[in-house]
Amino acid sequence: MERLAAGQDAALNDLMERHASPVFHFLCRMVGNEDDANDLAQETFVRVFRARASFRTSEKFSTWLFTIAANLARNHFRWRSRHPNVSLEAETGEAEQTLGSTLTANDPAPNEQALAAERAAAVRAAVGKLPEDLREAIVLCEWRNSVWPTLQRFWKRRPRPWNRDCIVPDRFCANG
Repeated sequence: MERLAAGQDAALNDLMERHASPVFHFLCRMVGNEDDANDLAQETFVRVFRARASFRTSEKFSTWLFTIAANLARNHFRWRSRHPNVSLEAETGEAEQTLGSTLTANDPAPNEQALAAERAAAVRAAVGKLPEDLREAIVLCEWRNSVWPTLQRFWKRRPRPWNRDCIVPDRFCANG
């Protein structure tokens, strides 16, 4: 620790090699969760590095280190008491129903989102290949909801009848 306090930042690696495992095991016993203990152990050494100038070389390093770790564990307990974890697998008051089964997702499933994105890209590509006047009519009708004025303008410019099936392939239709 004297080397770290003297400005040799690489000395932190030596301290971590020597004390990381005991600190981690101490925190595991304190918080009862390996993930939280790992996070707190890392934070302990971050605090050691930040407070390296305030370390009193007359005191024992391990006592100082474990005091920092214990304080972080206490802070963790305080934070957990204010922000409790609720398991989605815990049963609610109703018979055989979990919290996870009562929560509904408003978003479509990821595979449905991917299919919708692929379909939208294919439709944009197909619309991009249409003649300009037809593209304008379709874009305004579908994305701007201005159906009748747009179609009237379109029919005046393009008097020949057209069939949806010859312009838009079946794979882009809802039933196709």
